[in-house]
Amino acid sequence: MKARGNAAMAQRPIAVRMAGWSARHPWRGLAVWLAFVVLSLGVGSAMGTHSATADDYRTGEAGRAETMAAEGHLDHEPVEQVLISARSGPLDAAAADAAARDVTARMRKLPEVKRVASAVRSADGGTLRIEVTMKGADADAKKHVAPLAAQAEAVQRSHPALRVEETGSPSVSVGVETQRGDDLALSEAITLPITLLTLLAVFGSAVMVAVPLLLALTSIAASFGLSMIVSHVLPDAGVGMNVIILIGMAVGVDYTLFYLKREREERARSGGRLGPEALVELAAATSGRAIVVSGFAVVVSTATLYLATDIVFSSLATCTIIVVLAAVLSSLTALPALLVTIGRRAERRAARTGNRRAVKDRAAAGRVWTALLRPASKHPAITLCLSVLLMLGLAAPALGMQLRVLNKDSMSREIPALQAYDRLTAAFPELRIQHQVVVRAAPAEAGEVADALRELERKAERDPLYAKGVRPTVRVSEDRRTSAMYLAVPHRLSSPEALASLDHLRKDYLPSTVGKIPGARFAVTGDVPHDTDYLAHQDEKLPLVVGMLLLLTFVLTALAFRSLVLGLIGVLLNLLSAAAAFGLVVVFFQHGLASTLFGFDPAATNAIGSRVPLFLFVILFGLSMDYQVFVVSRIREAALTGVPTGQAVLQGTVTSAKVVTSAAVVMVTVFASFTLLHLAEMKQIGFSLAVAVLLDAFVIRVLVLPAALTLLGGATWWPSRGMRRAQEGAVPAGNSPVSALTSL
Repeated sequence: MKARGNAAMAQRPIAVRMAGWSARHPWRGLAVWLAFVVLSLGVGSAMGTHSATADDYRTGEAGRAETMAAEGHLDHEPVEQVLISARSGPLDAAAADAAARDVTARMRKLPEVKRVASAVRSADGGTLRIEVTMKGADADAKKHVAPLAAQAEAVQRSHPALRVEETGSPSVSVGVETQRGDDLALSEAITLPITLLTLLAVFGSAVMVAVPLLLALTSIAASFGLSMIVSHVLPDAGVGMNVIILIGMAVGVDYTLFYLKREREERARSGGRLGPEALVELAAATSGRAIVVSGFAVVVSTATLYLATDIVFSSLATCTIIVVLAAVLSSLTALPALLVTIGRRAERRAARTGNRRAVKDRAAAGRVWTALLRPASKHPAITLCLSVLLMLGLAAPALGMQLRVLNKDSMSREIPALQAYDRLTAAFPELRIQHQVVVRAAPAEAGEVADALRELERKAERDPLYAKGVRPTVRVSEDRRTSAMYLAVPHRLSSPEALASLDHLRKDYLPSTVGKIPGARFAVTGDVPHDTDYLAHQDEKLPLVVGMLLLLTFVLTALAFRSLVLGLIGVLLNLLSAAAAFGLVVVFFQHGLASTLFGFDPAATNAIGSRVPLFLFVILFGLSMDYQVFVVSRIREAALTGVPTGQAVLQGTVTSAKVVTSAAVVMVTVFASFTLLHLAEMKQIGFSLAVAVLLDAFVIRVLVLPAALTLLGGATWWPSRGMRRAQEGAVPAGNSPVSALTSL
């Protein structure tokens, strides 16, 4: 008998076995989970984060130019600019000169400084500029910029009548990171209270509210540590923490919520006849299985981002996968242990009062959701057509989507270094853009290369798109194999003139100059070339990523529910949800409605960030699987007991409606809080995910999916033989939904 019991246990799904062990040994289960969290954080903190280097960001022609420059030791040097101007009125020349001498003397004493150039006066005479070149690589400069900023502040204190400020890529990067940290703190301060109130409304118990929140936060903590460890294999692009919090709070609370609700349903249904351990295993056999399937789907869909071969997307994928796996693991180990511990203490009170309340709550919720689902069940064809037309109408603006790499032009002007940058480029417009032309040729061709570059200079001088009166800087490597020329363009980074200047350079000027030198290799890099090549690279990879995502979504859904029809429906519904979200993000951000309604910075609302659509598309497919899995699982449970498909659709949707709605509210709250951040891409991602979840929960799952499945009837489950037998009444009446579900 014991051997037979062990064999039966071994045949149970891993989710049930893990939950069973934690339920039987609750304190051990909690200790194992907490030890995992502490170990992950401890090892991760000890190892630190390995950040991506400049090499990891190289793409296309711009990447080739940077590689050639690095081979010739002509890498872009980190530069900071110190500006001296009047706070009001004309600049006092004598006071400005004194401040410039003070800046120069202080900066030259710093070990981080390589050289300090002479002060340059702007064309209108209102600003002095001192260029400070730092030692080391450009990518590492932000770590060493603090001493320079301290000296600039000291000069400001010594000359209070003037405005002394520092800007440059290193100081801008520091400002962005500081602002991102402040934004995350604000997001947490908003998200946590609303999440608490939502969970309190669902459970009516402070103890039960603490459970999902605790597990979500510990999952996030473990993910922080794990992401640091993994960064030594897959470098972090600086977006990991944002994504871990964004996705971790959403799926962490959701997975726990689904599990908790199912355990409470089983408790109410048993009427006190089953102990906490048995209840947890029943929940594990249904919701636990759904959590594993959903988590696996999110992981697999997110992994398609690696196909983009882009360091930022790889970093996003890595952190998303880590936090989702951590959330799944916590819901299968620590959660059952907590439920058993709480259940043992509250068993008598729950059996006496909680059951009656649960029955009453389910009856009230059932009436509301039955009414909401009436259009889909009574008039499925009309409901399906109208709801699909609504979603397509919302998606229509996406056809005019304009993508661009969000750069300094779209960053928040609350960052002091960016305020100084605006004053710098207003006074010295030639510093807005620099195209770096890199030429690689044999040393014997050095003279010919120099002549070609002078001819290139003359062509640029005649072109109104380039800065006038600014002599291009030319650097030559020690071995005379590599030359680099910097051409100034006095236009904004995202302007049509900036793109046109690059187009002229690549298609006309370079082929007619250095392109005529036999054996010479040449390429152009800089901010504009890098952005242009990045978009081209992304467009090239997009069909591969999307195609693989659609295929994997179809396969996973078909396998999870043993139905090719449901696999196809899953893909179509996810496409519909994503398309509608794209349309709304275009209306609100590209067309500026978010700026009008919510006062968003116009700089963040005139184009869509280049990474937003692909990341949104992949993550939405994964998150949509949450609702698809949980709703269809309940429908399938009912159908497996012989309930006709049409009735099973209504029964399964009503049963899961309250928990799906609660989960959607939590997700929307978390995602919407990211619209308060200053980073334009995070605003757009947060908004997109929030509206997509709303549409998915209240349109797709209430109208489109029930109507479609009602119309399909028994064909929904094709070609599942087990479901066909169940629908024909072959499943014994004594079989429970749980046993029927886990036996297939």
